[in-house]
Amino acid sequence: MRDHTARRGRGRLWLLALAAILSCGPIWGITTAAGADSSPSPGAEKVILRVGNTQDVDSLNPFIGYSVPAYEVYHLNYDMLTGYKPNGDVAPEIADSWSSTPDYLEWTFKIHPGIEWQDGEALTAKDVAFTYNYIIENELSAFSTYTVNMKEAVAVDDTTVKFILTKPKANILRMWIPIVPEHIWSKVSGKDATNKFQNNPPVIGSGPFQTVEYKKSGYTRMVANKDYWKGAPRIDEVVFENYTNQDTMTMDLKAGNLDVAFGVPVAQFNALKNEPGITAKAADQKYLVELAFNAYASPDSQANPVLQDIAFRQAVSWAVDKEKIVATCMGGYADVGQSVLVPSTDDAWTPTAEETFGYDPEKAKQLLDAAGYKDGDGDGVREDKQGQPIKLRLWTRSESPEQQRAGKLIAGSFESIGVGIELAVMNDGSISDGIWTYKGSTYAPDFDMFIWGWSGNIDPDYMLADFITSQIEMWNDCCWSNEEYDSLYQQQAGEMDAAARADQVKRMQQLFYEQAPYAVLYYPKALIAYNTDKWEGWVPYPNENGLVVLAGDNIDSYVQVHPKAATTSEATSGSSSTTWIIVAVVVAIVVILIVVLLLRRGRGREITE
Repeated sequence: MRDHTARRGRGRLWLLALAAILSCGPIWGITTAAGADSSPSPGAEKVILRVGNTQDVDSLNPFIGYSVPAYEVYHLNYDMLTGYKPNGDVAPEIADSWSSTPDYLEWTFKIHPGIEWQDGEALTAKDVAFTYNYIIENELSAFSTYTVNMKEAVAVDDTTVKFILTKPKANILRMWIPIVPEHIWSKVSGKDATNKFQNNPPVIGSGPFQTVEYKKSGYTRMVANKDYWKGAPRIDEVVFENYTNQDTMTMDLKAGNLDVAFGVPVAQFNALKNEPGITAKAADQKYLVELAFNAYASPDSQANPVLQDIAFRQAVSWAVDKEKIVATCMGGYADVGQSVLVPSTDDAWTPTAEETFGYDPEKAKQLLDAAGYKDGDGDGVREDKQGQPIKLRLWTRSESPEQQRAGKLIAGSFESIGVGIELAVMNDGSISDGIWTYKGSTYAPDFDMFIWGWSGNIDPDYMLADFITSQIEMWNDCCWSNEEYDSLYQQQAGEMDAAARADQVKRMQQLFYEQAPYAVLYYPKALIAYNTDKWEGWVPYPNENGLVVLAGDNIDSYVQVHPKAATTSEATSGSSSTTWIIVAVVVAIVVILIVVLLLRRGRGREITE
């Protein structure tokens, strides 16, 4: 019995000693780490900014991609000639300065010296000239509207590039064109640049970040260019993560797995306003959401022919309840839409009360009757001029629950006026496939209507250029064509008198509105939420209530954002914690000494016994 009792007691003492030792181990580890690393990321861990979004980076090739996140990646990976200040004004980017001849037919840009591509090659004026000539010579549609009135670009020397114009160019300082390296893209034919060239990582640019990993419909990882000529970003990486579900994205933000969530659903957004450490903002943005009609006046169009009729498009526009869509689908976080230029854009046009397509289903019915689209047999379904029931396909995006709800409202309204609707929810890729469908080599768009959105730009040319006839098969997704519009576009492109250009720009918007290839539904606020407990240095654009990421024109947030340093209270708390850690270590040592003494005494008794 004694032996058993002695062993049991000694076992308890060893457990006590072991507990004391174990309690000291983690404490020593913590104090060592805290004392050795004063960086905002303990243990020299990478500082990674994670940005969630429901739209994919559709391509790393800037001559192919079209999505907002893709354009964000392009601007982070590549520099442009000029950029934008946080207030939207033009700012130098790789061009330090510029000047023109009195007739505006020659412009000279001085390129910042000493810039390097991310593979170590020197960036010179030759790369700038190559980029612009590459677009001009190959008629690369993604950026060809920016080279309107441009004959050629000439590298005068390594730091000087001259643009020779055929006419003055109103948007010469707002050309959203990423400068690409000649030593890489000169090996890519113009045909391949707009077709099969993937531009796989690592993507060589000169910007503050470099794309090093890409998984389509998954994520895009970019690492900081520590040798960036303007100064290294204050983070190590930025990762754009693609979500198929807005709720999941929002939960990841709340859980700390994301730092920014762009496109938060309305219901979750209201709850996030009270979430500690998170700023939820209904941010200003240059963005519109439209109901687009396939207006392609061609026998190759696979749309219902009624959509080619201006009178039909005008009539059904009266059955779109924009105010209800804003109130119920957007929770009020939007303004009713009209023109293709958002109201904050220079020279935006607004229809008069007499010109406005309001919500009046009875008027829509009357206009359809007058245009020859009647309900001949009284079954509630209108027939086309060949006597066939009218049924239109309406596509909404799986990436946007708000646009899906808008689609349901529009479908119900159209059916109430006798227009049959086949409503479908599709992802961006599938909708794009329908817009850009070919039969062999012949363009044959295969859609009737869809709801989607456009991100705009400060200069009106950016949006208005999308609807000229030559952009059919590229940006002109409604396939609309109008000679007066095309002529006005050319006029405004070369008009250096601001007042005269404003008149031309407004007339273009009026024409587009009157002929109704779009029904612009609303101008949404960007429902964005981001972590302001962990991060600081956010730069909103184009104003204090603007976006901090995914603004397209401005990338300052990515360069300047960084983890917050410890506050005074945190530092005090840390000192207090250190004091208690020292006390705990001392106590543990004392416990160990007591245990050792007890063990010795215990062994002595056992031997004696």
